[in-house]
Amino acid sequence: MQKRYDDLIKIIKEADYHYHTLDNPIITDQEYDKYLKELYKIEEEHPELIRETSPTQRVGSTVLTGFNKVHHQKPMLSLSNVFNEKEILLFDQKIKKEKINPTYVCELKIDGIAVSLIYQKGLLIQAATRGDGIVGEDITNNVKTIKSVPLRLTKNIDITVRGEIYMSKKVFEDLNKTNLSKGINLFQNPRNAAAGSIRQLDAKITNERKLNNFIYHLPNPLDYGLKTHFEALKFMKELGFKINDESQLVGSIEEVLEFIKKQSKLRDKLSYEIDGIVIKINDIQDQINLGYTAKSPKWATAYKFPAIEVLTKLNDIVFTVGRTGKITPNAVLDPVLVAGSTIRRATLHNEDFINDKKLKIGDIVSIRKAGDVIPEVVEVKTNRRTGFEKPFKMIKQCPICHTKLVKYENQVDFYCPNSDCDARKINNLIHFTSRKAMNIEGLGENIIEIFYNLGLITNISDIYILKDQKETLIELEGFGYKSIDNLLSAIENSKSRSLEKLLFALGIPHVGEKTALIIAKKYLHLDEIINISTEELLQIPDIGNIIAESLTTYFKNKDNLIQINKLRENGLNFNYLGSTSLNKSLVNKTFVITGTLSSMNRDEITAKIISAGGSVTDNVSKRTSYLIVGDNFGSKYQKAKELDIPIINEDDFFQLLT
Repeated sequence: MQKRYDDLIKIIKEADYHYHTLDNPIITDQEYDKYLKELYKIEEEHPELIRETSPTQRVGSTVLTGFNKVHHQKPMLSLSNVFNEKEILLFDQKIKKEKINPTYVCELKIDGIAVSLIYQKGLLIQAATRGDGIVGEDITNNVKTIKSVPLRLTKNIDITVRGEIYMSKKVFEDLNKTNLSKGINLFQNPRNAAAGSIRQLDAKITNERKLNNFIYHLPNPLDYGLKTHFEALKFMKELGFKINDESQLVGSIEEVLEFIKKQSKLRDKLSYEIDGIVIKINDIQDQINLGYTAKSPKWATAYKFPAIEVLTKLNDIVFTVGRTGKITPNAVLDPVLVAGSTIRRATLHNEDFINDKKLKIGDIVSIRKAGDVIPEVVEVKTNRRTGFEKPFKMIKQCPICHTKLVKYENQVDFYCPNSDCDARKINNLIHFTSRKAMNIEGLGENIIEIFYNLGLITNISDIYILKDQKETLIELEGFGYKSIDNLLSAIENSKSRSLEKLLFALGIPHVGEKTALIIAKKYLHLDEIINISTEELLQIPDIGNIIAESLTTYFKNKDNLIQINKLRENGLNFNYLGSTSLNKSLVNKTFVITGTLSSMNRDEITAKIISAGGSVTDNVSKRTSYLIVGDNFGSKYQKAKELDIPIINEDDFFQLLT
């Protein structure tokens, strides 16, 4: 325990120095919070280990030496952090235990540089960074270049206020474009750019950076007859300070949670970066009664948004076998919270992907959620290597049936060629019953694996004769009459799915949802599709050689036709049930979708486009007819603007449909 304690102190101190003094972070905020939380826990359980030099016993880090030192009249303490709803509710409970019935002020947590401003008789006389909370740096000349900081107030009073200096997203983008054209190193993010700009010894450079400022704290509100924090915000605004208009007074912790939910959705639409929500007790006397810890006020806390991209360790690479026999390497990771969920595994796609990323087992890697859903490995942090990492080696045999793997011409993936491989059969069944295919609720991965191992389901047609084994199913551990009745009912309901769902569910290699819908709408019945030639399929837009050959090969296989006939005998629908009409506004138009849609998911809007005669692709190009934009859109938006592609939202799209 002593060694881990010493290691944590060393890690955090080194991170503080690089972050605050050198403006060159060596670990992410997520890692920093994790280490600090672990340190607090050790000190709580082993108080005998606590030493004065521990990061928990002081407010911040050392001061940069290029500027004069400034002693703050009142310490600029940092805020404690909370990371989820449970911790927010706990913060509220602790306050109520002190017999306080609080109202709260919710504020956006601006991702910038804290600043203290001192005015005498209404004139700005000093601006200082937070520094270590006790001693900061005099940045008065640079702050005077920030147009949102008043040089003279509307009243001739003495006052000290605190806030955040930041750089807008637009200014940041323009600055990096300029740096790129000059061959200068790019800034990592707006926060780092603001930090580098405010510490320029030449104020002219700071002025060129177009920094901005929000004021959010008055250290001594009672001196001005103010009884609440919200009153203090209004008072400072009247004096001429820029106050964030998103700040909101709420009456309960439930309203705090609603505020967080709302602002999380609007976050990307702001012109500046935020990394969380600050929650403060509104009543000043309640603040005074609660007081402070050595590090932070007890009457305020900061909810931090889940990290979008975080670092973790790649512990191992394991292999899975898909329904088509495709072998997929998967990263086994140290559990890490990404965008609100704990990630333990991420796909590594194929051997080429791993080699291109230069991954080794034991590496520190960055992880993010692609499209806010699928975890993916972004890059390896080679500067974090210790020399103990192990090179990656691609397997030569199937990890399940041990058949020698094959790699087909012009493909990057390895396959298990054994059609009797248990893993392939199980995954084919899982795919058939999945939500996007036949959508059989209650027949998920675990249940299918149990039924397969018991010999109850060995192929897709067996699903539809489970009703004949009802008594056997009921006797299985964990099942009962009600659960089995619900399952059999779901199986029966799946028989009426439209043709495109069945076609996709069959698991034909390279035939995805979109392709299945295109083919089903054109041919209307499965029997028509079974007899299509490769040449005829190639006449359909969006159908290439690989898809055409895969489809015809599938229907030439006698075993596949036997399964289809058994599905027919069990009463499955083979007809396309969707609309066959076309929409002139969408026919032959190509759409790309980016961001999160509010009224429907991507699958649903894709189906509408294809049904109306249009097509959907993943990437913006000159051939793109429209880009549909939802919330939290990505780089496709900028590319569409550069190519002058029409950009529409969901409402615009629905107008096209009418």
